[in-house]
Amino acid sequence: MTTLLSFPVEQQGKDAADKPRSSARKFVLKQGDTFLVADALGDIGTGDDGLFHNDTRILSRLTLEIGGKTPWHLGTAVSHDNVFFTAHLTNSPLPPLGGPPTPEGVIHIERKRLLWNDRIHERLRFTNFGSAMVALPISIAFGADYRDMFEVRGQPRAARGRLLPPKVGEAHVLLQYTGLDGVHRATSVAFSEAPLRLMPDSAEFVIEIPEAGSTELYLEIGCGEEERPGRARFRAAAAAARSLARRVRLRGARVITQSRLFNAWIDRSQADLALLTTELPTGPYPYAGIPWFSTPFGRDAVVTALQTLWLNPALARGVLAFLAQSQAHETSPFRDSAPGKIMHETRKGEMTALREVPFGEYYGGVDTTPLFVVLAGAYADRTGDIAFVENLWPALVSAIEWVEGAGDSDKDGFLDYARAASTGLANQGWKDSGDSVFHADGRFPEGPIALVEVQGYVFAALLAMADLAQRLGKTEASRHWRQKAERLRAAVEQRFWMEPEGFYGLALDGRGELCRVLASNAGHLLFTGLATPERAAKVTARLMSGRFNSGWGIRTLASGQARFNPMSYHNGSVWPHDSAICAAGMARYGARDQAVRLLDQMFEAAVQFDMRLPELFCGFPRSSGEPPIPYPVACLPQAWAAGSLFMLLQACLGLSVDGWRGEIRIDRPRLPSSVNRLSLRRLIVGQEQVDLTFERMGERVVAFADGTGQNGVAIRAQL
Repeated sequence: MTTLLSFPVEQQGKDAADKPRSSARKFVLKQGDTFLVADALGDIGTGDDGLFHNDTRILSRLTLEIGGKTPWHLGTAVSHDNVFFTAHLTNSPLPPLGGPPTPEGVIHIERKRLLWNDRIHERLRFTNFGSAMVALPISIAFGADYRDMFEVRGQPRAARGRLLPPKVGEAHVLLQYTGLDGVHRATSVAFSEAPLRLMPDSAEFVIEIPEAGSTELYLEIGCGEEERPGRARFRAAAAAARSLARRVRLRGARVITQSRLFNAWIDRSQADLALLTTELPTGPYPYAGIPWFSTPFGRDAVVTALQTLWLNPALARGVLAFLAQSQAHETSPFRDSAPGKIMHETRKGEMTALREVPFGEYYGGVDTTPLFVVLAGAYADRTGDIAFVENLWPALVSAIEWVEGAGDSDKDGFLDYARAASTGLANQGWKDSGDSVFHADGRFPEGPIALVEVQGYVFAALLAMADLAQRLGKTEASRHWRQKAERLRAAVEQRFWMEPEGFYGLALDGRGELCRVLASNAGHLLFTGLATPERAAKVTARLMSGRFNSGWGIRTLASGQARFNPMSYHNGSVWPHDSAICAAGMARYGARDQAVRLLDQMFEAAVQFDMRLPELFCGFPRSSGEPPIPYPVACLPQAWAAGSLFMLLQACLGLSVDGWRGEIRIDRPRLPSSVNRLSLRRLIVGQEQVDLTFERMGERVVAFADGTGQNGVAIRAQL
């Protein structure tokens, strides 16, 4: 994730007034390039709440009052498919308004909303449980500050554009802003009926509700021309949104267990991935997370695609197509770009357009380029889609040429990074906060920096290129990349291994000095298969020890290390995707029981987080009867946190699909402790769909195919 340019990590999420984000639970909706963050009442009005479109907050205030008071909160939920937000509210005592006073708790207010076509569609339903008609005074306040996402996150600006006078009509208001980039932005606020009083920042109604009856008020807020809201438009938007969510969720195989609680985690994770997946011209693409990262990121999308590849290859194809299309072709210090590099982040806001920040198309991620190649190789192996590989081949060659050439700035054989401009990210691995790379004594290293896990990604990328080149008949190129991979393996084992610690060091600095730090990065090295089996076993034992394993997952940094802080962003917290990659690495070397243990811990953490794993949480040790401690400004939902479940499951099941041979391989499967039977439905292998079941029988887990439709698909299992 991208951290703030000029603020420490602990200041993420602060608004321009430097006020801390509320710890109260936030509720989010997303559709396309628009997302909404509101409180449990459905109100917008504090800190980083708002309706955002293309990295601009187009609605910064939306509050509902009944009789001049905030209604009392009864309950709030987001629907199972992440389409609807619903808040249940009731009235405080109301003074007489042309009749008797209305006591508290007589009026039920259902506030239901969804996003569709870059607009909020909201229905307010007022139900009267009293014994007389009620004339209910309603006030809805609204406003838009048109702040860029980076302003909302805390980045100061020397100047801003101009707020234009709102245009007030009979039943709608048009809020307007012209940015310094010359772009005119507008927000329409429209109501289904004309208010009693409509002002540039509020609307007042008196809603008459018959005894034992209901009355509805509709509103729409967002981009586009003013349209008169109403029941028909609300229902049409709801049907379209639900249909899209269902189509996205039904892509790929379905996982079902006999455990209702575990199924709830699966369903929530699938729904969150569907929520975050945006349909781009190049195909489906998972945006990283809400609120800070609801945009295409390179690394995050690649990891999410790898997590779900065995179930849904279409997502990986969409990610590869988009990243190939946005590959760099020129050198720009401001954007940290060079020919062949793969995009780290892209943004569309005013500050980006004005080059106040470099993230319009930013390439300052050292690992995204080799990971792009790794994903291409994994996608090809999963699907056997050689035609797509041939179309992608020029982008793959360009990427690996950057890795082998300009990416190794000091020509020591390792891929390294050093930001090219002061506006860029100081650290450019997945732990990209400013304090995440250091020596054992806590001092920060001089660049360029070669991270240990990045060398593993390069190793895997070289082998992927060798395999693909062989299939394309490029024998000499295949031999070159395979030999280079083996040379890199030997160099990493020699330069990064710390024999006394039985672990790999975090990084090499610009002077070739090893950062002798125990960090979870070494688990990623296992994921790539670079380590020898003996060393992999030692790394696994370390990662599963109490210094790393909090009881809820693997910490990013072992306790007792310099700069360890369980409340930090990268130096002792637990990231679900990090734990999942480490588990997959352990399982690769046969440590499947350890992968099961990590899956169990992640499941127990998910239960405490209402089945939605956050971007990260604090790394305090697990205590009996106490839940994991949230990280206060973590994104929720987050794509690679939601995808972690599926990478963990694959690691435990030992399942892989060989798309070239059209066969499924199962190696010594295990099931989560709470699951005795797990079924996979519609697992695509070539042109076939296969149904599989894994079942615990005593101390063993057996796997077998169900039903028909497996013609031509071989299943090779070692149980």
